[in-house]
Formats: sequence, C-alpha cells, structure tokens
Amino acid sequence: MIRVLEPGLLSTIQDEGRKGYQRYGIIVNGVMDPFALQVANLLVGNDIEEAAIEVTLTGPTLRFEEETLIAVCGADFSALLDDKPLPLWRPVLVGKGSILNMKFSKKGCRALIAVAGGLDVPVVMDSKSTYIRAGIGGFKGRSLEKEDILPTNSLSLINQKILNLIKKQSSASTGFKTVPWSISEVFLKTEYERSTVRVLKGRQYDEFSPDSQKLFWSETFKLSTQSDRMGYRLDGPVLERKVSTDLLSEAVAFGTIQVPADGQPIVLLADRQTIGGYPKIGQVASVDLPILAQKKPGEAVQFEEITHREAQQLYRKREQDVQLLKIAINSKIAF
Repeated sequence: MIRVLEPGLLSTIQDEGRKGYQRYGIIVNGVMDPFALQVANLLVGNDIEEAAIEVTLTGPTLRFEEETLIAVCGADFSALLDDKPLPLWRPVLVGKGSILNMKFSKKGCRALIAVAGGLDVPVVMDSKSTYIRAGIGGFKGRSLEKEDILPTNSLSLINQKILNLIKKQSSASTGFKTVPWSISEVFLKTEYERSTVRVLKGRQYDEFSPDSQKLFWSETFKLSTQSDRMGYRLDGPVLERKVSTDLLSEAVAFGTIQVPADGQPIVLLADRQTIGGYPKIGQVASVDLPILAQKKPGEAVQFEEITHREAQQLYRKREQDVQLLKIAINSKIAF
C-alpha cells in the first residue's frame, strides 16, 4: 500500500487510456507522456500499459507501507527517497516505511511513478485512467488527496526477479538500493530534447491563407496559462482561413491542432473531446507527443513539417526501441 502524505498540484492514476469507446462519446483519456509510462513499467517488470501515478509541476509526498520497486520517469522533480536524491529512469528498491518526496519540476512538466505489480484500482471500460470531469477511473474518479491509501497488486515473477537483482547488484555507496545501469542519456535526449515538434498537415490545412501556412511553420508559439490535460492553447501569430464556411464536427486525436475563430491554435491532448468542429491545420506526430507533454505554460514550441510516411517510420522505430529495451531488461534478470 502507498499512503499519500501530500498530493502535489495534480497527481492522478493514468494508463494508456480508455480505447474503443469514442463512438459512444467516451474520451480516450490516459497518460500525457506514453513513452515515460512504458519505460517506467518495463523498469519495474510490469506490462507496459499498466497504470502509474502521473504528477504535474509539483509532485506528491508518498509513504510506502511495504517493500516494493518503483521507477520514476519523465520530468525531473528533484525527488528524494528518505532524504536522498532519487535517480530517474532506473528501478529502485523502496523499503517498508520509506518516504518519496517530489518537489517542483526542475526540468519538464510531468513524471510517472510506476510501482511493481501495479496499482489495485477498479478497471472502468478497460482502463484504470482517471477522468476527473466525469469522476470515473483511477482512485475514486479524482486526483489524489492527502491521506489517500493506494492499494497495490502482488508482485509477479518478473517483478520479484528485478527486486532480487537490485538486492544483488546494489552498492552501499549509493545510499539506497538500485542497479548500476539506467536508460541511456543519449537515448533520452533523442526523445525529449528536440528543438521542434514534428507535425503532419491537417485536413483543413489548404483552407488557411498562404501567409498563415508560412507563419505556422516558421514562427514560435508559446503555451498559454490557459492550458491543461484537455489541450494547450498557444499564443502566437494569428492564423487565418481563406474561407468562412462552417465545418461539420469530425473525429479528433491526441495532438490534433485546431484553430478557432480567434486564430490562436489549440493542441488537443489526452483529455480531449471525441469530435471537434474547428479547422485542423496540423496533427502532431505520435513520437513527439512526449515533447509536448513535458512543456510548461510560458514555454515555446515550434513546428516542423513531416509526411505521413515519415511519421509512421518514426513510430515504428520508437516501438522497436521499446521492445529492445524490454529484451535488454529481461537479459539482466535472466541470470
């Protein structure tokens, strides 16, 4: 079990989302940084789609009531485990009674805390994800609050093997128990430190004026303070359509870039609606969604055009990298 001593700004339980229900008007919801979720789960021996705790801008303080494994991936919150700096992107053995204290995000916006075995919360429409507006999923359909007690599942054989590996490989000089290896910094820079976000042309791209099309690719936009898990409002040059006809509402996706009447784009995110009626100038490539998820209000973003084929190739490469990571971890615990 995990006791919430302080909840942080917005801490919720999220997995890869409530898929297959959009035709009924149910949003997908789910994690904002799917890459960090997958890696965190692999590091502790969970299935990649298992739910974890997503924290935003200001992290929680948690007490672990029993020995377990955790991995924290994503933004750097200067996390402390029993007052010692906690390394990111690697499995860590947490002793009974240990306290994890996550502060303000130093770099990035969101982190995922994966727990070995996963969180034992109800599955609602095939997902554990919290959708606060509807009050469903996660822990009582809401963000975490002080003194909440989160039950966890029993450890699987793989969870236990990683735990035993840490006990075997851990060095006393580290101040806590973990392994001497982690996710490569070079790999993480490739995933998170791009200067631009890659975007495909949207269905209504040709309806925008040539000047607006040029501005969309060449100018910098800033994330407005009016941004949340549903969407990022962007401040920047006004984008204008050449036509004034209304559009029929149609399906939208994670990363769809809509332009309402004021000409300021909105990037739809995890808690987006199922359909939208604003013209769509672009669609963020799936592999760059983690970059967006780690942006804070006030930070800048610039778009780079890619083709549908290029986006598919990038996605396949990401999937291959995740599978190679899984193989590498399994090789560590095979002996």
